[in-house]
Amino acid sequence: MQKIRQDINIGKNIKRLRNLNKLTQEQVTIKLQLQGIDISRSIYSQIELGTYNIKVSELIGLKNIFNVDFNSFFENLE
Repeated sequence: MQKIRQDINIGKNIKRLRNLNKLTQEQVTIKLQLQGIDISRSIYSQIELGTYNIKVSELIGLKNIFNVDFNSFFENLE
């Protein structure tokens, strides 16, 4: 699996989208697992903190869960 190196932290936007959808980290993790993405809540937490290099498949899964386009992950990063 290819990973996206987080040299700019997109975790804050991922957390914002999760909160807008009124989901817990555990709920997001379960939804990702239902999409066939092998991830733990601990790893998901690291994604939000920006300490884990997110996989492309995980980003696609989050896009589906939050029902957003990819631009939403990169807002206000300039």
